[in-house]
Amino acid sequence: MTDTDARPERPAERDASLRTDGGTEGIEDGDAPGLPADRDAVREALTAWYAADHRDFPWRRTDDPYEILISEVMSQQTQLDRVVPAWEAFVEEWPTTADLAAADRGDVVAFWSTHSLGYNNRAKYLHEAAGQIEAEYDGAFPDAPDELEALMGVGPYTANAVASFAFNNGDAVVDTNVKRVLYRAFDVPDDDDAFERVASAILPDGESRIWNNAIMELGGVACGKKPRCDEAGCPWREWCHAYQTGDFTAPDVPTQPSFEGSRRQFRGRIVRLLGEHDAMELDALGHRIRVDYAPDGEHGREWLRGLLSDLADDGLVQTEEANGELTARLR
Repeated sequence: MTDTDARPERPAERDASLRTDGGTEGIEDGDAPGLPADRDAVREALTAWYAADHRDFPWRRTDDPYEILISEVMSQQTQLDRVVPAWEAFVEEWPTTADLAAADRGDVVAFWSTHSLGYNNRAKYLHEAAGQIEAEYDGAFPDAPDELEALMGVGPYTANAVASFAFNNGDAVVDTNVKRVLYRAFDVPDDDDAFERVASAILPDGESRIWNNAIMELGGVACGKKPRCDEAGCPWREWCHAYQTGDFTAPDVPTQPSFEGSRRQFRGRIVRLLGEHDAMELDALGHRIRVDYAPDGEHGREWLRGLLSDLADDGLVQTEEANGELTARLR
């Protein structure tokens, strides 16, 4: 799990032939000019650094695939400072796939919205995936990335992460933090295929759980957009191309959309406010959720109707119009 970077949902190439123990097999010329021949030294330095000290996220203390899947889905484009309390509350509310599958979908989506976890479709997919596990897999998760991709809403990246962290059966994870690390440390060009090849080549065989956690931790703690090489005790300083040259440029990475002032924020406010009232008229609701609400302004009735329509589509809110007045209430 990364620190501030959002989880991408992108394909990961899988080629076990690239997982070699030394030399440069599997890496094309120019893929990683700075990668030393002694890969074992590189691997041992990183895993020792991670074992000595790393951030204690609750999902790192479990190998339960359900709990890990929840953390992965929640962390997609959502800052981890909001994920931790939401994850803990979600697991307490629905501790197993059976509990989640039996829950009302509206309750799950309401939880998602209330905790400001982003796109509500993720809640729907997670709910449906729990139903698949119960109905199609007799309550037991498959342990291979390809099989995990059969679950609703689970793409290649998430499938590989669950396989890695729950079953130690994954391939190299390549997220924005890992790309930044490889680009700086081993002079890997800004090319997705090159990142995949190099990440796969340095992954120790049969150690995807600790390795993927460790290299993402390196990117989140020591090799962020603003590097903290000495302060964080980066274990790759002696090999790092950026550390030796002083050039800490990195590939462009997508910035996290601001939550403050976003539609997600106001949808959450609507759900919380309607939870405190039986029903509210449109303008009364608008003035309560936004101080600059103006019925005919940019953030007025049309804008608010759009938010209510989104929430109605998610099964959270219902609206009624009578005598020219629109009223909203929780469904």
